[in-house]
Amino acid sequence: MTTGKIYQSAQVLIAVILTVAALSIASSVFAPVAFALFIIALVWPLQKSLQAFLPKLLALAISVIVMVVAFFAFGSLIVWAFGRVGRWIVSDAARFQAFYDQITMWLEGHGVAVAGAWSENFNVGWILRTAQTITGRLNSTMSFWLVVLVYVVLGLLEVDDFGRKLRGMRNREISRVLLLGSTATARKIGRYMLVRTWMSVITGLLVFSFAKLVGLQLAEEWGFIAFSLNYIPFLGPLVATVFPTLFAMAHFESWQAVFAVFACLNLIQFIVGSYIEPRVAGNALSVSPAVVLFSVFFWSYLWGIFGAFIGVPITIALLTFCAQHPSSLWIAELFGSPEKQEQPPVENPVAES
Repeated sequence: MTTGKIYQSAQVLIAVILTVAALSIASSVFAPVAFALFIIALVWPLQKSLQAFLPKLLALAISVIVMVVAFFAFGSLIVWAFGRVGRWIVSDAARFQAFYDQITMWLEGHGVAVAGAWSENFNVGWILRTAQTITGRLNSTMSFWLVVLVYVVLGLLEVDDFGRKLRGMRNREISRVLLLGSTATARKIGRYMLVRTWMSVITGLLVFSFAKLVGLQLAEEWGFIAFSLNYIPFLGPLVATVFPTLFAMAHFESWQAVFAVFACLNLIQFIVGSYIEPRVAGNALSVSPAVVLFSVFFWSYLWGIFGAFIGVPITIALLTFCAQHPSSLWIAELFGSPEKQEQPPVENPVAES
């Protein structure tokens, strides 16, 4: 009996390793599908409400246009914010160079030689390679979003038919798990994004107000950068505090002011992320902070920045499906919140998603 359990556990472990390897190797295939499913879960309620009084294709067209406009506006604001910061750094390069020389002298005075290492790594070739990398990333990003858009359009057309196929499956247990899991996942992801959006708005406004209060230039840009990066748990808020702190190093003349900026920005992130957000989200999205952090690192390792963005929604989906079957319920109870008492009825689950 023990040998059989060990053999079964080994099979499960091998299957998990092979699945992770496949997700990493074929990221160009699986990542757009996962992102498209994520967007479908968010857009379907809009299309469903439009289909109540409009033809299906017209409702689909309006939903896709709304989605494209939203993503285009969000992307344009990100480019604007980071572009403004970049242009400001270039125009104020003399101050940053003086600050760099000051740090270099202080470090070399304490026995830390950085000038040689910097000159070896930072050269024209490095700049060209960086520019080529950024250009390649932009091209791959555009291709990624085009593939995602195709999947989203096709997926929105198939939601109703897919729901009917699930309800008509002969294996009623699998049908129940898939139907309830899909409905609960769509509901949780919608609530997750609503909570993250409100918390991002609050964080951006607080960072903007703080930057204005202390006289830190580019306050609007820092506020929007904090807003956008807050969608990536843990890593996003950390980067959102590091950027303005590095900028404040060259803007202010005292180290005390720099430390104060860094401390206040982290205090804002801590209050919003650790105090306000848990009370707004409630127990419906209760996932262990360790699991959230692991999700961000794990999926960003597999799929890059796109994985970091949807890592937590993927984890929420996995835990939600685990909660639908007795054999995997322990996983949801250990790492998340199964919420069995809030499961919707099976009669029309796709319509609720």
